Amino acid sequence: MSQTFAIETERLLLRTWREGDTEPFFKICSDPEVMRHFPEPLTLHKTEKLIGMGRACLETYGVFYSPVEVKATGELIGFVGLVVHEDSNALPIAPCIDIGWRLKRSAWGKGYASEAAAAWLRFGFETKGYEEIVSFTPAINEPSQKVMLRLGMIRDPKEDFNHPYFSKDHRLALHRLYRMSRDTWVGRSRDGAGTERCGEPLLQLGNPTEIFSEAES
Repeated sequence: MSQTFAIETERLLLRTWREGDTEPFFKICSDPEVMRHFPEPLTLHKTEKLIGMGRACLETYGVFYSPVEVKATGELIGFVGLVVHEDSNALPIAPCIDIGWRLKRSAWGKGYASEAAAAWLRFGFETKGYEEIVSFTPAINEPSQKVMLRLGMIRDPKEDFNHPYFSKDHRLALHRLYRMSRDTWVGRSRDGAGTERCGEPLLQLGNPTEIFSEAES
């Protein structure tokens, strides 16, 4: 079943993928600076495949890496969202719910990743009812780790792991793992810590999430 999804924050719209998103998203994913903490910049084909995987994840689990649009301009600046990992052979920390992001260079340093990620954390904990959400990144990716800390996620150094995609001596092999429990989210939400701009879901249609409508890095 096709789904329509949107979360509106103070400055951003998190929504489903549209046909016109492929070209601007490809420009983001083919930028070597944006992709410096990933294996390589993406080709157009791999970009289209990533979008298709996002659509499939939404259909199956009701979460996905959603396009992020700046409300004031309509500009697509990247993605932020949740994905479900089930295969422990592909990812040693699976099964888990993972939050991730990728933004274009011109969107860096403006708090967009934190704002969109906080909205997705709220959706994950308060709407989907997840008990825990994790995030992981190469140890050398300090900017992403700063976002994780800003969100209130916690790292245990004993849980660092080598990602099986890479050889053990690869510069991106060692990964840091951060976690957030639902109890931590509830406490931070009660205190207003890092959730001021995160908004609430506007519309979610179709299985597996029932219909509802609410008003409002």
